[in-house]
Amino acid sequence: MGMNFLVGQSGGPTAVINSSLAGVYETARACGAGRIYGMNYGIEGLLAEKLLDLDQLLGSALNIELLKRTPSSYLGSCRYKLPTPEQDEGVYQTLFRLFERYQIDAVLYIGGNDSMDTIAKLAAYGSRIGSPIRFIGVPKTIDNDLMLTDHTPGFGSAAKYIATVMKEIIRDSNVYDLKSVTVTEIMGRHAGWLAASASLSKGADCDGPDLILLPEVPFSEELFLRRVDELRREKNNIVIAASEGVRRKDGTFLCDLAGGDGAVDAFGHKVTLSGTSRYLEGLIRHHLGYKTRANELSTLQRCASHLTSRIDVNEAYQVGGMAVQAAVQGQTGRMSALVRRQDAPYVADCETVDVQAVANKEKTIPASWIAPDGMQVNGSFEAYARPLIQGEQIPIYVSGVPLHTRL
Repeated sequence: MGMNFLVGQSGGPTAVINSSLAGVYETARACGAGRIYGMNYGIEGLLAEKLLDLDQLLGSALNIELLKRTPSSYLGSCRYKLPTPEQDEGVYQTLFRLFERYQIDAVLYIGGNDSMDTIAKLAAYGSRIGSPIRFIGVPKTIDNDLMLTDHTPGFGSAAKYIATVMKEIIRDSNVYDLKSVTVTEIMGRHAGWLAASASLSKGADCDGPDLILLPEVPFSEELFLRRVDELRREKNNIVIAASEGVRRKDGTFLCDLAGGDGAVDAFGHKVTLSGTSRYLEGLIRHHLGYKTRANELSTLQRCASHLTSRIDVNEAYQVGGMAVQAAVQGQTGRMSALVRRQDAPYVADCETVDVQAVANKEKTIPASWIAPDGMQVNGSFEAYARPLIQGEQIPIYVSGVPLHTRL
């Protein structure tokens, strides 16, 4: 009898998170798995014993192809913070009773920093009680802030979407013979990988954004206004890409200065950072008197499955498959990760890393990749990110719109 697998998805979705689920399912099937279950709404759903039979849901080639073209988390997600055993051992006892009831041999969790925290805690507890169950993390996040992986599945497609939209915004901003400033707000709480991706819009047909504001660089109102004024003397229309997580030196988020919601989730992260572009727009209009416009890409960055990167789709599938292989080999407390072998031509492969070294840590843009004034990135970032947005996966269109799958 083959191994029984249980897989869940957690945290904010990406355009390719379901490709990882497809990689898990098809690889487990190829490895002769017995039963393959899905958590409906992550660990939170598992605690309520909401399990799904993936053979019934995904057991056809068409379902897999649709799954790889469907955004958001097919299984449903959650933002549940697993307590430590010292805080509440009862939760662990409940989970391990469920694992025993369904005869689970391996638990795979597809997610970001907080999901890796969950896998790390489950693996440590399992080891402590002598459980043979293997716990493996599968990386995903558009934020690209996971440690010990060259990049994170989900980032490449979000970067491709951002670069594409920025090209269109820049073209639109130049339609009238008027003087204007356009500020576009891009996701990224503490790491600026997504905002930096706006630089990938630059090419023979586009100058790219004039300024890029990153969370890695403390915001100076004086320096920012001076740079905008200098640019406005050189050209009619300025376009600025600003990370939602831009902060002053004292740690104050610009979105809070715009009256943003101060609510936090179970992990202590601000639920929304919306308002950065509005704050910057008002700052420019008030101090410099220029015509301004604010755009906010919001969740479009993570759900645009019509514009995914083929590289990203394939790698998301591969890290899912790698997690299954690691479990079959007896590994636990690990996360599948991507290792870049070379930039041009781009070559990367998979390995596993210690999930304890990933959980609750954040990878930010190296300072050497950021311009001296802190408001642009250089060629090192492009060499890193450009390969990750290559290729396209064409949706399956029905009645003029993409066809998705759902529970």
